[in-house]
Amino acid sequence: MPSASLPAPLDPPVRTLLGPGPSDTHPRVLAAMSKSTVGHLDSYYLQLMDGMQQMLRSVFQTKNRMTFAVSATGSAGMEAAVVNVVEPGDSMVVCVNGVFGGRMADVAGRAGANVTKVERPWGEVFAVGDLKEAIAKAKPKAVGIVLAETSTGAWQPIEEIAAVVRESGAMLIVDAVTALGGLPVEVDRWGVDVIYSGSQKCLSCPPGLAPISFSDRALEGILARKTKVQSWYLDVSMLAQYWGSDRVYHHTAPINMTYGLYEALRLVLDEGLENCFARHRRNHLALKAGLAALGITYTAAQGHQLPMLNAVRVPEGIDDARVRGELLSRFGIEIGGGLGAFKGKVWRIGLMGYGSRPANVLLFLAALEQLLAEQGHQFDGGAGVAAANAAYSSTK
Repeated sequence: MPSASLPAPLDPPVRTLLGPGPSDTHPRVLAAMSKSTVGHLDSYYLQLMDGMQQMLRSVFQTKNRMTFAVSATGSAGMEAAVVNVVEPGDSMVVCVNGVFGGRMADVAGRAGANVTKVERPWGEVFAVGDLKEAIAKAKPKAVGIVLAETSTGAWQPIEEIAAVVRESGAMLIVDAVTALGGLPVEVDRWGVDVIYSGSQKCLSCPPGLAPISFSDRALEGILARKTKVQSWYLDVSMLAQYWGSDRVYHHTAPINMTYGLYEALRLVLDEGLENCFARHRRNHLALKAGLAALGITYTAAQGHQLPMLNAVRVPEGIDDARVRGELLSRFGIEIGGGLGAFKGKVWRIGLMGYGSRPANVLLFLAALEQLLAEQGHQFDGGAGVAAANAAYSSTK
């Protein structure tokens, strides 16, 4: 007989995940994760690792041999990128215009780096001129920047900044957690040394793996370190032996999570990267048109708004928490609130991966219209949905 105090059976509610992550998981990914578990050194699993590395190189647009998935979430990807490159006493410049730039600076400081923060107001992006003086003064070993700042919805141009960083001799570390699979990420063309992401955003896989890629130059620097990497678990010099041809045991990898990411990558590449980017943009533009019809504006400047993470200002007089709470309780829709300086002032609406589809855009706008009307917000009834439909009609 089971104990009377045994917790209830697992029965998670069905949600439409339109927040900053995780995104809705594709049914094929869930099905892949339910398949039989094999050992982490089984010949089938090792073959799967090879295939996943091949596909990750494609989505990162790189030939880097050390491209793999860290057995942990995107935050561990950030930590792996920083602690492998930086040694105690090294100088690092970090660009901070939101929560995740600030987090990278914190990680670098904990690794013993002398951190120089270059800051811009939340929602803005960096230009070359913002960095030149800091790089010249700090002479950093590494420069860190966020490509898609999840807390503000800002899309950071990388190419020109990467050229300046490379010219200085520093290594460039890029946070692509929210970007990968939703907008162009061109590691080799840009000259990025280390880049990391997460499985739960535009790849539409549950959280638990962090795709990452190290250039040969970065690997050479890691192998020439004077001190051991701060983290045993994230030490790339050891992980390289597991993910490389030797397949030396390092840790027990999350087998079924690997199945999920493997299938998620197949879905992205089967759709085609350009088609995937176009789909994210089309749904973003429809949502943007619908929100504009409701008098709702974006936090990031025009031209720097992420297609997969729509950060918008809560209208004057509207109760932020009440809207988000009732979207969830009445409609089963999750969106995110603001973080840090944007707390209570911003909604973060994700259209990531499998979640980026017209049905979700129209469902969200219809629900939002009802909730806004109940709080006395003035707009023409049905205007949001109508504007989104018009946007879809114009982009067929």
